[in-house]
Amino acid sequence: MYPHHREREQPIFSARAHVFQIDPATKRNWIPASKHAVTVSFFYDANRNVYRIISVGGTKVRAIINCSVTPSMTFTKTSQKFGQWADSRANTVYGLGFATEQQLHQFAEKFKEVKDAARLAREKSQDKELANTALTIAAPQDLSDELQSPPVMCVNGPEDKLFRSQSADITLSSEKERIKKMLSEGSICEMNLEAELFTLQDSNSKLVAALHEANANVEQWKKQLTAYQEETERLRDQVAELEAHGGHGPSDLLKDELTQSLEELESLLKAKDEEIHILQNKKAEYHEMEHDRDEAIRRLREMEMRNSELERRIQNSEQNLNNSLEDRDRMDSEIQRAIEILDIKIFDLNDLRQSLVKLIDK
Repeated sequence: MYPHHREREQPIFSARAHVFQIDPATKRNWIPASKHAVTVSFFYDANRNVYRIISVGGTKVRAIINCSVTPSMTFTKTSQKFGQWADSRANTVYGLGFATEQQLHQFAEKFKEVKDAARLAREKSQDKELANTALTIAAPQDLSDELQSPPVMCVNGPEDKLFRSQSADITLSSEKERIKKMLSEGSICEMNLEAELFTLQDSNSKLVAALHEANANVEQWKKQLTAYQEETERLRDQVAELEAHGGHGPSDLLKDELTQSLEELESLLKAKDEEIHILQNKKAEYHEMEHDRDEAIRRLREMEMRNSELERRIQNSEQNLNNSLEDRDRMDSEIQRAIEILDIKIFDLNDLRQSLVKLIDK
């Protein structure tokens, strides 16, 4: 499968980035699709004349991104190192976090080039299909998947157009703009907290791996330490036994060698003790990192609750604004009706006055 895939598709551009997907439940929060930065590549399928964005990762080589580029897609930079685009066929939104702003700019430029190339390819394909249709009328079920594909979802909806002609409208509109600004600032803070949380999780995973390795080394060192201690005790017992025999004991050279061996073992034990102390300090740092991660999660949840409250206030402000507009329209209608009635009464009074004048003249 993979050799055939490489022959059919050719890579155009590749970049390293952290991949996210929008939460399907809330449509607001980001879910990490990869634990570490992965390669995200643009591919061109010459047989199908299709451009795709593909990213694979994990130990089982699973597809993280498999998205066909369409002319209606738009890559949006939401921060200095983060961008996103919507894939309507997968019914999701992808987000990419880059290490530098330059990498984000290069990916955005390449996305625009590939989108223009996809538009030209679709136009050529449509022209070819129109020419074939002039010869033979194709059945509806023979249409390509691309022509039957659903319209691309719009991530950002159209802004409401309101007419502000009364002082009450201006006040409500100012309140709405202020709340929208607060919501935007909250979204930026939420994104910064998510980036901080992701960094902490990345550091946490690296530290956990180092601790696992260190724990394995500690067990090995403990076994070696026990063996060294047993060897030391055995040598000390041997030296004591040889010294006890007096004239039948070893020479001074042998004693020096044994003493040197004991000193080396003691220095090795001291070095292992220092390494164990260092690992214990790293374990304390790991607990501190866990505390920072929990604090970041707590702040993120508080920010989500604040955003929910701001959204509720915006909805209430919009509802009050709509009610005010309806009240104003209803008041205008009543005023217009009263003016018409007043005009009729004035006309009747003029007729009555003319009649009185005629009577007085007679």
